[in-house]
Amino acid sequence: MHDLLALIADVGGAADRRFLNDHGFSDRRLRAALRDGLLDRPRRGWYTAWARDDPRFMAMRVGGRLTGLSAIRALGGWVRVRPRLDVAVPVNASRLRNPRHRRTPWHRSRADPGTLNWSSERHDRRTSSGIVPLVEALERVCRTAGHEDAIAAIDWARRSGSIDAIDLAELGLRLPRPLRWMLAASDVRCDSLPESLARTRLRSCGFRVESQVALEGTSPVDLLVEGHVAVEVDGGEFHVNAFEKDRAKDLAITRAGMHALRPSARHVFENWPTVLTAISRALLERGIPTPVAVGNSGDRVGPRGGARREPPNPPGQSCSTHPFS
Repeated sequence: MHDLLALIADVGGAADRRFLNDHGFSDRRLRAALRDGLLDRPRRGWYTAWARDDPRFMAMRVGGRLTGLSAIRALGGWVRVRPRLDVAVPVNASRLRNPRHRRTPWHRSRADPGTLNWSSERHDRRTSSGIVPLVEALERVCRTAGHEDAIAAIDWARRSGSIDAIDLAELGLRLPRPLRWMLAASDVRCDSLPESLARTRLRSCGFRVESQVALEGTSPVDLLVEGHVAVEVDGGEFHVNAFEKDRAKDLAITRAGMHALRPSARHVFENWPTVLTAISRALLERGIPTPVAVGNSGDRVGPRGGARREPPNPPGQSCSTHPFS
């Protein structure tokens, strides 16, 4: 059965009965693969090796493909929390099913089955990846998710090479004008989800932020705020075995005349106000006005009026202080 599984994997992860028959796999072999647990059927006539709790399997069982943040997460993109199932279905789709129960119609689902996105595209023919094209998924994210999540998804797509300049231009054409600023706010140099969130939140507050700034004798600084505070966002996945290297980088930052701050990814995700206050305090101690006022105790007390040189935040942006705002 290895050749059968390899073929299905090569064409995206799912294939219909006629396609498999045409490639030499009889109905008898398909039934044997089902009986042995090597394959499963998300819908009538379709075969896959995905587990039943795989979002791609559930989307196909509904009658469509993953889109939005569900698609980004399935592709390995940067997503903060497991998103609600988001399924793109054609406008002429019928007999939509509950993602976990093949015999239960969508409209009779008792538990939350997810979200439907009625698109104009047709059903998959013969083979499927269970996921809409990436540009289509990113469009959905930009239209429905918060700007932090949307910018992070675009950052990941650009950084990973999953989209190029042509794809980015196509995405811009698909979006309404008020949402296109998120494309310009993304950064191909961004290295991680917490770095993306920190950059977006700082800029939303009115800080001038540069990404991946070159520093002599060491790797680039993740984020340089107002030219003076170097923010290195540490994720345990990448920094657990880099203690000495990180300390050496902090020394290099200080020798260059900048203030080094190294918040963890968890700080960014769960305790952003503390990070924001620390950055503001470090700037104030250097005599640099900030858009976030800090009291005598170091607590953030609110935005400062008239302190910024930059234009107002783009439409839809605000100074985010909550990890899930």
